[in-house]
Amino acid sequence: MNGKSRKKWLLVQPVSNTSMMVDSGSVSMPLNLMMVATLASELFEVDFIDERLGDRIPEDFSGYDVVAVTSRTLNAKKAFRIAEAAKKQGKIALLGGVHPTMSLDEAQAHATSVVYGEIESVWPELSQDVIDGAMKPLYRAEALKPMNAMLRPDFSFALRSRNSRKYSSRIPVLATKGCPVGCDFCTTPTIYGKNYRYRDIDLVLDEMRYHQQRLGKEAVNFSFMDDNISFRPKYFKELLGQMGWLNIRWNANISMNFLHDPEVAELAAWSGCELMSIGFESLNPETLKSMHKGSNRLDNYASVVKNLHDQKIAIQGYFMFGFDNDSEESFQMTYDFIMENRIDFPVFSLVTPFPGTPYFNEMKPRLRHFDWDKFDTYHYMFEPKGIGTEKFLENFVKIQKEVYGGRAIMRRMKGKPLNWVWLANLQMNRFTRALKPAMYL
Repeated sequence: MNGKSRKKWLLVQPVSNTSMMVDSGSVSMPLNLMMVATLASELFEVDFIDERLGDRIPEDFSGYDVVAVTSRTLNAKKAFRIAEAAKKQGKIALLGGVHPTMSLDEAQAHATSVVYGEIESVWPELSQDVIDGAMKPLYRAEALKPMNAMLRPDFSFALRSRNSRKYSSRIPVLATKGCPVGCDFCTTPTIYGKNYRYRDIDLVLDEMRYHQQRLGKEAVNFSFMDDNISFRPKYFKELLGQMGWLNIRWNANISMNFLHDPEVAELAAWSGCELMSIGFESLNPETLKSMHKGSNRLDNYASVVKNLHDQKIAIQGYFMFGFDNDSEESFQMTYDFIMENRIDFPVFSLVTPFPGTPYFNEMKPRLRHFDWDKFDTYHYMFEPKGIGTEKFLENFVKIQKEVYGGRAIMRRMKGKPLNWVWLANLQMNRFTRALKPAMYL
């Protein structure tokens, strides 16, 4: 096709209705929708609305032919309402994202069409059907496209908003997709299968240099949005080795089993790593076994922390509570580990079985409700077998208040750089002071 179709798209990032998240004052750039906008803009006119910024979604969609909405479980009800309103006005209502993929039948009831998984791999068919006005109810790829075919995301669609200053200064970037580990509670295997794809390192570096030029400085902060960036150690080490010459700063989620090697921490530090996000999940070996979290070995926990701290790399540690093996001792063991190892930024969440996962199917008869607004990992979903509701929630609140108490922060953070991790701790101190068990119900 020469030129652009006259059809116009509206891409929507809905806000979630949960009130249990810490308000840091900024939101992350929605990389997934920027990728969609970049792809769609080659054929169509594209507008973007991010409700998280305070942008308003119009009630009248008469200026658009396609209204495409992304959805996680915690904002699914809002996404469904937007899609239904667009559909009633005779527009093509597209739903995509994690929740529509994981809960396909439900999503199809609210939309003209549902995109299963990533849109890039179905784009030729989908875009032609939009042009022809002959939409199918489902777009699902038989095979996923190589990541080297991915266009560099154009952030200008998001930056047009008068509220764009609310976006985090951290630039999201992707080097890989997928995670073959396959934990029972994770949505990634459904979205990407057991595939693990990665971009040529030169393409990742070129994208970083582009943002350095765009922002007019070298020391740009990047956040890798990969599910498991370290799954192929050779690729990851080579990437770090090349990134070290760019003078950037970065953070990423990383698999536990890769960090016992001190060389990785040394390379990460040299390449500009400020923080690693690690899913410790639990200090209970039986819980880790039940989760199929084979990459987590308790005897490696302390050495992993030491390797990173020796290189001045901060740790955002994720800890989950609510498994059947949990007890009051689980909270104490976790508190002791955090304090003894001076975990920089502990994040506590409640076990949440997400729709479409094996864990959801297993736990479905025991769930207290199916209110998607509360599927945010901050609401109590079921009672663990080892501890009653009242005692469990008391301990869940207690560990947060104690870890983020003033003295505990000083003990964990003493001698560490005065940076945004310190600020995050101070924000958590204010947040946790107001916590009460009833807020999690």
